[in-house]
Amino acid sequence: MTHATPHILTLLLFLPMVGGLLLLPLWRRPATARWIAMAVGTAELLLTSACFPLAGRVGEGGFFLQLDLPWIEQLGIRFTLGMDGISLLMAVLTSLVTLVAILVSWRAINDRAALHYLLILVMESGIMGVFLSLDLFLFYLFWEVMLIPMFFLIGIWGHGRRVYSAVKFFLFTLAGSLLMLLAIIGVYLLHGSQSGLFTFALAELVKTQVPEWAGLWLYGAFLLAFAVKFPLFPLHTWLPDAHTDAPTAGSVLLAGLLLKTGAYGLIRFGNPIFPEAARAFTPLLMLLGVTGILYASWIAFAQEDMKRMVAYSSIGHMGFVALGIAAATPVSLSGALMVMVNHGVTTSALFALVGMLDERVHTREIAAFGGLWGKVPRLSFCFLFFAMASAGLPGLNNFVGEFLVLAGSFKAAHLATVLAFIGVILPLVYSVRLLQELLFQEERGPLALVDLTMREGGVLALLAILDLYLGLHPAPLLDLLHLPVALLTGVTP
Repeated sequence: MTHATPHILTLLLFLPMVGGLLLLPLWRRPATARWIAMAVGTAELLLTSACFPLAGRVGEGGFFLQLDLPWIEQLGIRFTLGMDGISLLMAVLTSLVTLVAILVSWRAINDRAALHYLLILVMESGIMGVFLSLDLFLFYLFWEVMLIPMFFLIGIWGHGRRVYSAVKFFLFTLAGSLLMLLAIIGVYLLHGSQSGLFTFALAELVKTQVPEWAGLWLYGAFLLAFAVKFPLFPLHTWLPDAHTDAPTAGSVLLAGLLLKTGAYGLIRFGNPIFPEAARAFTPLLMLLGVTGILYASWIAFAQEDMKRMVAYSSIGHMGFVALGIAAATPVSLSGALMVMVNHGVTTSALFALVGMLDERVHTREIAAFGGLWGKVPRLSFCFLFFAMASAGLPGLNNFVGEFLVLAGSFKAAHLATVLAFIGVILPLVYSVRLLQELLFQEERGPLALVDLTMREGGVLALLAILDLYLGLHPAPLLDLLHLPVALLTGVTP
C-alpha cells in the first residue's frame, strides 16, 4: 500500500462537504445546483466503489485503510479514520443512497434547491464520518453533524406538521447523544486513570478494565443513544412522524442511512469497549428487537398512509438487526450487517416510489388509489418488485440477511428466534394488502397518472439490479465481512 492511499479516506470524508459549499453562490440557479450535486454524488459513489480492490490488503485490526494524524493532542484527540469490510459496505451504501436522494429531489424541490442539495451533501459527509471514525471524539462530532441537516430538511421542505416532526426528531436524538457524550467522557477518564494515557482512540479504549457497575451505566448510555437511532421499541415514536412529514429525499436518507448509524455504533464502539456489559444487556436487546419486529408489523398493517406503512416496516427490519447483534455469533452478526445494507437499498426504493406517486397526485393515502397495474405498468411492476423484496421473498436481497440472523440466533436464543420468524411472515400480510389495493383493486377515482420517466426508471433499475445481485450472489459481501466479524465476535478467522 502506498503512503498516499490512506488519504482516500480524507477525500471520501470531505468531498461531499466541499461539493456542497460550491452550491452556495447558486441560490437563483436551481438547475445548475442539481447538476453539480449529482456530479458530486456520482464522484463519491465511484470513489467508494474504487475501495473494493483494496480490501485484500488487510492490516492491523482488520483495517485495510487507516489514517492517523495529530489533531488536539493536549486532550488525546486524533484524526483517526479506518476502513474494513464493514465500513466499506456502509460507505458504499452511504454514497449510493445519497445519490438516490439527490435524484428523487430533481423535480420535487424547486424552492431553495441549492440549500436543499447542500444539506444533503453535508449530511453525507457527516454519515461518512460516523462510518470511518476510529476516534470516539471524532465519531461523536460527525454523529452530531449528520443530525443538523436532517432537522432542516424536515423543517423547511417537509409536509403536514413538519416543524413538530423536525423538533421531535431533534430532541429524541439530542437526548440520546448527550448521554453518549457523558459515557464517552467517562470511559476516557477511566482509561486515563488506569494507564496514564488520556485518549479517545478506539484501539486503546477497548483495553480499558471497566468495573462491572461502571460498565453497566456507561454501556447503558451508549445503548440508549443508539437505540433511539435504530429505533428500538419503545423509543421509535419519532420515526413515523419524521418519515410522514419529511420530503422524499429526507425519508430516503433517514431510512437508508441514519437508522444504520445506531446499529453501526453499537457494533463498532459499544460492544467492543464494554463486552461484559453487552452480555448482561443481551436479553433486553433481544426482547426489544423481537418486540419491534412483531409490533411494527402489526401497526404497519393498520396504516392508511403508504409512507407511514413503509416507516413502520423499517422499525421491524431494524428489529432483526438488533436480534443479530444481541446473539453475537459470526453468522447472526453477518446477517445483521446484511440486513442493514439490504434494507437501505430496498426501503430507499420504496420511499422513492411513494414520493413519485405523491408528486403525481399529491396524496399518499392508499384509499385514493387502485387499478395502477393497467395505467402505469412500469411503476406498478417496481412497486411489486420492491414490496416483495422488503417482505423477504427468496431470491431477493432481504431474505439473505434475515435468514442469516435467524440461523445464527437460534442456538443462542430459541424462543426469540421463533418469535422473530413470525415477524418474517407478517410483512407478507401488509405487503400483499398494499399491492392489492394499489395495483389490482378497481380504480376508486380518475387519477391523472403518467408512468416512470427516464430519470425515475434509471434510479429504480439500479436499485433493482442491486436487489437481485445481493439476493442471488451475496458471497462477495459476506467475504468482506468475514474477518471483521470474526474479530468482533472473538472467533479465530
